[in-house]
Amino acid sequence: MANLAAVMPALGAIEVQEVPLPDPLPGQAVVRVEAVGICGSDTAYYRVGYIGDWKVDGPIILGHEASGTVVATGDGVTNVSVGDRVAIEPGTPCRNCEECLAGRYHLCPDFIFLATPPYDGALVQNLAIDARNLFAIPDSMSFEAAALCEPLSVGLWACRRAGLLPGDRVRVTGAGPVGILAAQVARAEGAADVVVSDISDFRLGVAAKLGFRTEKAGEVPEGPGHEDADVLLECSGAPGALAQGLWRLRNAGRAAMVGLPKQDVTLALSRLNVKEISISLVNRYAHTWPTAIAFVSSGRVDVESLVTHRFELADTESALTLAADVPDSLKAVVYPNGIPTR
Repeated sequence: MANLAAVMPALGAIEVQEVPLPDPLPGQAVVRVEAVGICGSDTAYYRVGYIGDWKVDGPIILGHEASGTVVATGDGVTNVSVGDRVAIEPGTPCRNCEECLAGRYHLCPDFIFLATPPYDGALVQNLAIDARNLFAIPDSMSFEAAALCEPLSVGLWACRRAGLLPGDRVRVTGAGPVGILAAQVARAEGAADVVVSDISDFRLGVAAKLGFRTEKAGEVPEGPGHEDADVLLECSGAPGALAQGLWRLRNAGRAAMVGLPKQDVTLALSRLNVKEISISLVNRYAHTWPTAIAFVSSGRVDVESLVTHRFELADTESALTLAADVPDSLKAVVYPNGIPTR
């Protein structure tokens, strides 16, 4: 049985190659991968070959937003069975270090994360992974929605890091997939008001269709007298977005920084400290998949409306270049085993 993968053999190139069909080790399961969302990190590795200290130094398979069907299980696996439809959490911790034992497994120093060099990702027809990374999904949930539980988890974690409470007024800067999902989480968790800002009219239109108030970035007032939010979720990574957003926070406001700018950030701390604003950074997520699945399956969060383009495995390169080639796009999904009939 063939096992095809979209392999990046060199920077800016994708080849569909046959790779070994995996056998599950004890504690592992093999998943027939049905849907893989394309993330900005995949595009970065494809275009420039690195993100921070993670550098591609050989052929790699990209993709970490994934779902599929369990086709085999190794010894000792009890949480999933062959035939289960599952969402895949892409990070595997050691589960024994200080961080893991404290519940902060996403900070494990030996974290193995799909499509983060040197580890291969999910753009493959069959994938072996620790079975504890798999979460069964209801029959009503599509594989596409299950794959997008990964960026939804980033939005969930951002709200948790910001200490979001029911009744909070929330500003979300950046209307990309994570920003729109973070906004939906904030609303689902009881925010009294959620405003989304971006420079893209197309993306603001998507946010508006989901029921959010929107503002064009750069056209909103700043400074004293314009503090109108309790929580800032900075999801753009745009230069100055965090600093500008902090000025909109009321006393004791909380901010979570999801988007990572390419340069250092300058903050007017001597002026902001009198408001006792808290700023939290976001590094992936932990313990989010059950909540993400519940939000999607209950209809409280809509992930599928973010998908603007769908691709076969052979067209993975087009999926990776979509954002640059088609400005009015939001989320691409690749189907390693073929696009299902909708």
